[in-house]
Amino acid sequence: MAVSNNITAIVNFVALMCSVPIIAAGIWLASKPDNECVHWLRWPVAFAGVLFLLVSLAGFVGAYWNKQTLLGFHLCFMAILIVLLLIFLVLAFIVTHPSGAYSVPGRGFTEYRLSGFSSWLRDHITSSDNWGNIRACLADTQICPKLSQEYISAEQFFAAHISPIQASVSSHSLCFQSGCCKPPTICGYQYVNPIMWINPTNPIADADCSIWNNDASQLCYNCNSCKAGLLGNLRREWRKANVILIVMVVVLIWVYLIACSAYRNAQTEELFRRYKQGWA
Repeated sequence: MAVSNNITAIVNFVALMCSVPIIAAGIWLASKPDNECVHWLRWPVAFAGVLFLLVSLAGFVGAYWNKQTLLGFHLCFMAILIVLLLIFLVLAFIVTHPSGAYSVPGRGFTEYRLSGFSSWLRDHITSSDNWGNIRACLADTQICPKLSQEYISAEQFFAAHISPIQASVSSHSLCFQSGCCKPPTICGYQYVNPIMWINPTNPIADADCSIWNNDASQLCYNCNSCKAGLLGNLRREWRKANVILIVMVVVLIWVYLIACSAYRNAQTEELFRRYKQGWA
């Protein structure tokens, strides 16, 4: 096997190994309760990792067994994959840039405004066509009732650092919706337990104040604060996924440049070999 092919095979084997944690990260992302409810967001990272694996495998096989045609296809598909990933990354950063979060005085948690997120996210996730199914899915996950098992007193609950859907409260992760499981703070509801609130002092302060319902199947699942909380968590998780995708693109570009150089060298070596055979 030529030296150039050796280099290409080694580089693609390294890339092949790098695809494994990317696929694992994609599976982790898909397993999150919110992503289970927003189906079309579940598998993009895992799918990209699988494509990365297949492209790297093709490059390794083509280089190790000196299959020049396979190497050519490998380089072509890798270029296409890099371009698609770069486009996806740019769009993902634009869509997830606004956070919609704001701090609540005297509370350890953060609340979210629907208007603070990108219009694309709002239109594709919280529209009337989509929210009904997402809302039913969130209610079925029993995210909110689990809060009552962790927080007994109002002091514990108000001091909790609640994220939009997930927070670490002990040795395990507790999933919940800060926007779905309680009424907005501005309404002035009195705390009974994490999913029961009574006697609002300012019931017209926000449209969500009148939507809140102590029924465990209703709560604030129809509130704008619940929609905003879901978007807040999706944004946070996809910002993490973007880091993985950036690493993936950098590795792909590095592999592509080395593979292109090695492919050209292999072609040159083949020409010299044929030239020598012609003189023999």
